[in-house]
Amino acid sequence: MFKPYLPKLINWLDQHLLLLLSALLLAFIPLYPKIPLFEAIPGYLVRIRLEDFLVLFTVVIWLIQLKRQQLFFHHPLLKAITIYAVVGFLSVLSAVIITKTVPFQTNDWLHLTKTLLHYLRYLEYFSLSFILFNSIKSKQDLYLLLTVFCLTVIAVSVYGFGQKYYYWPVYSTMNREFSKGIRLYLTEHARVQSTFGGHYDLAAFLVISLTIILALAFKLKNNLVKLALHLTHLLGLWLLMASASRTSFIAYVFASGITLIIITWSKAKWQLRVKWLVSRSLGLVVIWTMMVYFFGGDMYERFLQTLQGYPQFDQLYHRLNDQRQQTLNWVIATIKLDQVSVFKGYKPENAISLEEAVQLEQQQVVVSSDQRPVPVKPGDKPSDVYVDVPDYVKVATTSASGETVYEIIEQPRTWSENAQVHGLSFGIRLDALWPQAIQGFLQNPLLGSGYATLNKKGVSHFTEAESTDNNFLRILGETGLLGFISFYGIIILALVKAAQLLKSSDQLTKGLATGFIAATLGLLVNAGFIDVFAASKVAFTYWALTGMIMALYLLETNPKIIKKSTQKKLH
Repeated sequence: MFKPYLPKLINWLDQHLLLLLSALLLAFIPLYPKIPLFEAIPGYLVRIRLEDFLVLFTVVIWLIQLKRQQLFFHHPLLKAITIYAVVGFLSVLSAVIITKTVPFQTNDWLHLTKTLLHYLRYLEYFSLSFILFNSIKSKQDLYLLLTVFCLTVIAVSVYGFGQKYYYWPVYSTMNREFSKGIRLYLTEHARVQSTFGGHYDLAAFLVISLTIILALAFKLKNNLVKLALHLTHLLGLWLLMASASRTSFIAYVFASGITLIIITWSKAKWQLRVKWLVSRSLGLVVIWTMMVYFFGGDMYERFLQTLQGYPQFDQLYHRLNDQRQQTLNWVIATIKLDQVSVFKGYKPENAISLEEAVQLEQQQVVVSSDQRPVPVKPGDKPSDVYVDVPDYVKVATTSASGETVYEIIEQPRTWSENAQVHGLSFGIRLDALWPQAIQGFLQNPLLGSGYATLNKKGVSHFTEAESTDNNFLRILGETGLLGFISFYGIIILALVKAAQLLKSSDQLTKGLATGFIAATLGLLVNAGFIDVFAASKVAFTYWALTGMIMALYLLETNPKIIKKSTQKKLH
């Protein structure tokens, strides 16, 4: 019965399989929680997940189609990415042979394996750029992928709403215990992280997605589509408030400002430019103010941490916060929002809350940022430390028989000057993470000290996770000047190609290019405090969008290549 249609179905799948897999990756990676399958390396925080196999499967399909000459290999960033891949490999060799920061022993392969794992992860992230690039043969393909992307943002936001009010599961990678796939649920003031492994990753994802959605909402002409995009933007903005990430919020505001400037500059007359810029800016400021006012209570408290050193601003904050809270309480009481069942859920029986996890702190199953910030007296402890956790020190004593006995004793925790002045989070960056990255760079200014070596206390020290909380210093420390220039050279080249699309007469092209440029710049701001280009869900999404932009660039500048490839595929 279906036999006559089978060849047509096979031919259709052959032509569209990569596009379908691209759409699946674009949705699956952000939406599927970070539930691990197994350890990549014994005792290491990075684990293999289902998304890795999906990416691997898609890469295999991509290679097969490439071998069959069904795909064109004209990615505008190919040379730049290849240069970084070569530099990264040379950095690995340098770490083993020159700086010897990665031990090379036949009985201990863990250090080298970990370094290679991080190197290969970067190549895995880049692979999505090539996959998405080759999957797009027309503007219709681009429409499909953008629709999937916007629906994914909506789904991520809805899941975040479920976590906030319905106790939907939380799977975090904020520390080693959480990364095993422990099911948690959020307490009242815990930061929402939706389907991501942490609120910082979620917020960085929103910096990208909200900026692109906002740019498309401003540039597209279809009123129904514009309305849908603006509503999606509002929903995602609520989620950004719920993540309570100050750095990402600042990055998003910056990216939104860049979006407004680019679109304003495209207007023909100065009068139109001024009118458009003022009206849209005021509209965004009103929306941001209302969002922070009604949903940004936790973010309010975290911004307070940066104001405690400035008494005048601190007093102004308290006055505004009191007014905000009074207004919010009045609104809740007037419309009886606290009685609306949609904001009520039931605590699950087979999971633990973050408050319960606090009681397991000695087992390192909690991070302080999961609790709502409570202002403390200056000099008491860092402003972002909410629980007094002592230091556990191993000391040796001599028994009556002369035998040496070791015991663990508690000592009051001491704080550095940076931690007391700037808070523990920033203090750790200033005291440890950033100096370690600089030291890695100084060991070999050209190639750095190698991937996954910056947090080591010694050559043989095996770290469970890697973090610098500054993506610029991390790349500089791990891969040196050559790695820094080649990596960010890829991004700069992508920005140059995207900027050329601003001359297009097609509104979708101009909108997507505007959003990509602004989102990239916003992500670079975010990278000053978070390793965003090393966070899997963020990096996958960014390089996938880069592939889409490069495909659009080819469609605009050299469509004959795509037509030839499509005709060859049909034959």
